[in-house]
Amino acid sequence: MDLRPHIEKFGRRLAEVEAALSDPKVFDNPQRAQELSREYSRLKELVAIGQAYLKARADLAENRALLASEPSDSELALLAREEIARLEAEEKQLAQRVQFGIVPPDPADSRNTIVEIRAGAGGQESALFAADLYRMYTRYAEARGWKFENLDSNPSDLGGYREVIFEISGADVYKRLKYESGVHRVQRVPATEAQGRIHTSTCTVAVLPEAGEVDIEIKPDELEITVCRASGPGGQGVNTTDSAVQVLHKPSGLIVRCADQRSQVKNKARALTILRSRLLERKTAEEAAKYAAQRKAQVGSGERNEKIRTYNFPQNRVTDHRIELSLYNLPVILDGDLDPLIEPLMAHDLEEKLQALNL
Repeated sequence: MDLRPHIEKFGRRLAEVEAALSDPKVFDNPQRAQELSREYSRLKELVAIGQAYLKARADLAENRALLASEPSDSELALLAREEIARLEAEEKQLAQRVQFGIVPPDPADSRNTIVEIRAGAGGQESALFAADLYRMYTRYAEARGWKFENLDSNPSDLGGYREVIFEISGADVYKRLKYESGVHRVQRVPATEAQGRIHTSTCTVAVLPEAGEVDIEIKPDELEITVCRASGPGGQGVNTTDSAVQVLHKPSGLIVRCADQRSQVKNKARALTILRSRLLERKTAEEAAKYAAQRKAQVGSGERNEKIRTYNFPQNRVTDHRIELSLYNLPVILDGDLDPLIEPLMAHDLEEKLQALNL
């Protein structure tokens, strides 16, 4: 695939956006100015990546020519081979980043994200696994410099979670985490198992881009809001005040509860944020269903009845079933090193999108 025309196109569009931002009148419309500023940042980075890619290609051609002109056992040939190996890896990486720029960006990719983890089959073991997943995602967020904040949780007796909901904010959060939606399966010997038998348990993970009021309009008469006293761990101030908020959205039947904050106002605001995100997910899923036949194997579709990944403790193995990828470093992954799983998923998704664009 010849990427030069696309890189040149990025440069032309960057000049257009830069000219538009230099006009003071554009700031009369703050939303438009923000969109242009975001596009400018994206294009500026893409142009820099494109130039680095073209340079890597030129350097690679130069070293290949040098290798062809030198005796195979000479010192220059040895150096050229080392440089070729390095440049081939660099060229491949930069090419993929340029290709990501070709595909129209998903507007949700840059949004803050709500992650919901729920215990499934397996009782207490499933709840313990939900706690493991919660730790995995929060450690990953810390490693990437993202911020996370708990919105609601329902702890289990043995230290796990029947349900935990939290928000992650930062650059490209949804872009990377959207592939985590689905059923996660664990195979291991539970701490409560006396005879050493391996059990299989599941959790569901939902990854929702945060929805704004512009995306989803909720009318006050569509809501039934009740307050109650929080229960479980959370500190004396949380458990002795009527700060927990439950919101029922009458048209959809969705119920959201938020109780992690002492302030009833804050819990209400967060419950509405979760509700908007769930309604946006439902709306997006309905629209995507119209095109499901075109992409049956779509990565990151968020189908919760689909087993996407297995964490097998006896074999030290993590398998992502969507791309048939197995890695044998389970403790490292559960400690938050998710990029070896997420990046192949992103690459697979990119390949499918490029094929859909006939590129």
